[in-house]
Amino acid sequence: MDIASVAGIIVFFGFVVASIFIAEGVGGFKPFMNVEAFLVVMGGTFCSILVNYPISQVMGLGKVLRKVLFSVGEDTSEIVSTFVTLSQKAKKEGFLALEVDLKKINNDFLKRGVQLVVDGSDQEFIRNMLETEIGFIRERHKVGREIFNALGTYSPAFGIIGTVLGMILMLNSISDVEEVPRRMALALAAAFYGLGAGYLLFLPMAGKLHRRSEEELLIKEIIIRGVLLLQSGANPSVVEANLKAYLEPAKRVMVKVGAKRSEAPPQ
Repeated sequence: MDIASVAGIIVFFGFVVASIFIAEGVGGFKPFMNVEAFLVVMGGTFCSILVNYPISQVMGLGKVLRKVLFSVGEDTSEIVSTFVTLSQKAKKEGFLALEVDLKKINNDFLKRGVQLVVDGSDQEFIRNMLETEIGFIRERHKVGREIFNALGTYSPAFGIIGTVLGMILMLNSISDVEEVPRRMALALAAAFYGLGAGYLLFLPMAGKLHRRSEEELLIKEIIIRGVLLLQSGANPSVVEANLKAYLEPAKRVMVKVGAKRSEAPPQ
């Protein structure tokens, strides 16, 4: 689980609840429990998404949301250490010996790359296969970001629409003084829902998806580089030096430790 995303949302709602409670007490929550405003803003926002995107892409929002809230990045230092270990074994026993290690690899992209090496594919073929897959991954990520950006754009707009709707209803029933506060609450609650959803949930989630996409694509770039170095028969030290260039300094130290452990003789 991504603690930062969940904590940010929960803490914000905590601040809002605390502010309302301090200002008005328990009775202060009643104006915010406005079903009409919620339906206008959220219903309108998601209906606009249905107009803008194919139903198949909208149905995939659940997977995208899980990626924002629950996915965690892979350990790049572990991936580099894996390549160092594989290159050491390939140097001693040949590429076919790596077939045993394939079962221990959890990353599907890495496993496919090493399998191509074991199968004897040349560098150009391996590069084309893996880079083609990266292209499709980048496109899928782009669609997810676009949808959340659209949600973040539309929800404040529907908040304004809900506000206008509430004002119209209020002015239409202005002769009934008792209805004025309820209609005004509808107007302002709609703006609150729209702005809150847009700027707390949807746009930040689009930003987090962009960050997740960059991290995942970097990992896959490291894997492609590692697979090509492995296929070329490069020395383990060359593999380590090349792949560590992709990592930040703190991660490089961890790779060094991992490589040393892989070189230690079995007990």
